[in-house]
Amino acid sequence: MSDIRKQVLGRGLSALLNPSGGDERESQKEPSMTLSIDSIHPNPHQPRVLFSEEELTSLSESIREKGILQPILIRLHPSETGKYQIVAGERRWRAAQKAGLTHIPAYLRHFSDKETLEVGLLENIQRQDLNPIEEAEGYRRLAEEFDHTQESMSRILGKSRSHIANTLRLLTLPEKVKKYMIEGKLSAGHGRSLIGTPNPEKLADMIVGRNLSVRRVETLLKKKGKKETDLTSYTPADPEKDILEKQLSDLLGVPVGLTLKGAGGKVTLTFKNPGELDEILKKLNSIPSPKSSSESAPFRVSLI
Repeated sequence: MSDIRKQVLGRGLSALLNPSGGDERESQKEPSMTLSIDSIHPNPHQPRVLFSEEELTSLSESIREKGILQPILIRLHPSETGKYQIVAGERRWRAAQKAGLTHIPAYLRHFSDKETLEVGLLENIQRQDLNPIEEAEGYRRLAEEFDHTQESMSRILGKSRSHIANTLRLLTLPEKVKKYMIEGKLSAGHGRSLIGTPNPEKLADMIVGRNLSVRRVETLLKKKGKKETDLTSYTPADPEKDILEKQLSDLLGVPVGLTLKGAGGKVTLTFKNPGELDEILKKLNSIPSPKSSSESAPFRVSLI
C-alpha cells in the first residue's frame, strides 16, 4: 500500500472516499460527472450479496423526490472501453434505475482491482448495508487480504474493536445458522448467543420457529446453561404463558401455574383449604369430556 493511501486510511473512510483523497484543493479540480446509468456496471466482486427490495423501493422514492444527494464512486471499467465500474454506491445506482433515472452523478477514481475491493468492503461496512455474516466476511477479508488489524478497522470505520471481534466470531457458527442470519431470520445478537452451545443448529431452529427475542434466548441459556442443548422445557414466550395461566385461573377460581415442555406441560393448582379444593373438583367435574363412539358422559375428578 502506498504512503499516500496509508495516510488516507489513517484519517478514516471519509478521506478515502473523497475524490481528492482528502485534499480540498484537488477536489475542486475533480467535480462529479453525470453519466448514463447504462454506461455503469456493478462490480462482480461487490461484498454485498443481497439487496432488500423494500429498501430499494424506499430509496428510489426518495430519489424521485429529492434526487441523488451523494454521487456514487466509479472507476474505468477494467475490460470494456467507454464503460465504468462501481466502486461504492451500487445500492444508489440500483435505486436510481428503479426510480426511472437515465443519468447519475459520479466521482471517477483510478483504483486498482485490489483497492476497488478494499474500498467496497470499507464503504459497505461503514454504511451498515450488510447483513451480519456479510459484515463478518468483510472484516475477515480486510484482515486476510489487506493486512488490516482490528485496531485499524476500528479507527477507519468508527466501530469498536469488541464489535469487530464479536462479529468475526459469527463465522464460527454452522452454515445453517449463518444462512438464517443472511435471510434476516436471526439477528447478530441471536448468533452471538449461540456461539459455544453444543447444538446451535437445533437452538436456531427453535428460535426461528418460536420467534424468540434475543433477550429471551439469553435468559433461557442463562437458566439452563450453554452446555445444555435442550431448552424446550422452557415456555416459548412469557405473554403466551401469562394468557394461558389467566384463562385457567379465571375458569377454576384459584391461582394456576403453567409449565410448558415440548408439546405438553404441567398445570399446578393452588388452594388454601379443603373448601377451595372441593370447589375446584366441582368445576372440573362439570366440564364435559370429548364425545366418542362409546361414551359421552362428563369425566369425573376425585381425590384418591
